[in-house]
Amino acid sequence: MKSRFLLIAPSLCALLGSFVSAEPSVKLTEMEDRLRVEMNGELFTDYITSGEDRYFPLFYPILGPGQIPMTRKYPLEIIEGEDTDHPHHQSLWFAHSEVNGHTFWAVREYGGKKPGKTLHRKFTSIENGAKEGRFVSENQYIAGDGTVVMSDTRTVRFIAPAEAGGPRILDITIAFHASNGAVTFGDQKDAGMAIRVASDLQVEKRTGEKDKMQAGAGHLLNSEGIRDKETWGKRARWLDAYGSIGGKPVGVAIMDHPNNPRHPSHWHSRTYGLVAANVFGRRHFESLPDPKAGQLIIPAGETVTFRWRFAFHEGDPVVAEVEDLYKAFAAE
Repeated sequence: MKSRFLLIAPSLCALLGSFVSAEPSVKLTEMEDRLRVEMNGELFTDYITSGEDRYFPLFYPILGPGQIPMTRKYPLEIIEGEDTDHPHHQSLWFAHSEVNGHTFWAVREYGGKKPGKTLHRKFTSIENGAKEGRFVSENQYIAGDGTVVMSDTRTVRFIAPAEAGGPRILDITIAFHASNGAVTFGDQKDAGMAIRVASDLQVEKRTGEKDKMQAGAGHLLNSEGIRDKETWGKRARWLDAYGSIGGKPVGVAIMDHPNNPRHPSHWHSRTYGLVAANVFGRRHFESLPDPKAGQLIIPAGETVTFRWRFAFHEGDPVVAEVEDLYKAFAAE
């Protein structure tokens, strides 16, 4: 009996050890210029924080279900056949084109203004988990002339799919701090929590001739049932960019939390692949005469917080049950 126990015990210990040492479903690894995020042992995204000509932190690449690349590669990579417009559209990021008169949207001098930079200062928390992981970071906004304009704290949460083919979820909460005096976000359309989707998800593509477009294979749909080009400037709880990449139907739903200021958000949704949740550009989206109609002011020493969710899913918005995903997000 004793000898049999000794034979069985090592196998049992090995089995128990496999449970104890199993990797979490979401693993975050800090590297020199980025934070790597893996879901269920596969790369999901990198949060790139520094590097040559880095004007703001961003997520790239972003791999959806089946390891499908969900965002445009340019300008982080150059590949044949991909549009090379708007070099400031960099995968998934937050930026604004007028903060206290300074631009944090452009990456080149524009209108005589040198672009500002959103500088990652540090991670204050990095957590792995069996179902989700998260990090908290601090950032500072430095204008092109060296002025410190404001700061923010970002809490980013990653939720692994509960089953094969389920959505990969990225939640981002940004608390904007008027840490260096009052902050005015100007009424501008080029602003917000933004993503530049993969070329195959574009509703329209450039032909190579100036200002000429041709039909693409992608689509846009918002929570109010409005589609494609007509989604631009409309208010909605969520907006989905979807289509087929490499023969696989996929999409990404961007969601505006109901606790956000001015919910539901307007959407700066372009048929060439840009989608941004933007509550600042009312005069543009609603054709208002007041140039300050959409500006948002944070008094000195105060904070304004926004929260968004990106759900990278299989199928179209109906198959992916995006409305139900939104309701779950809204209830949190």
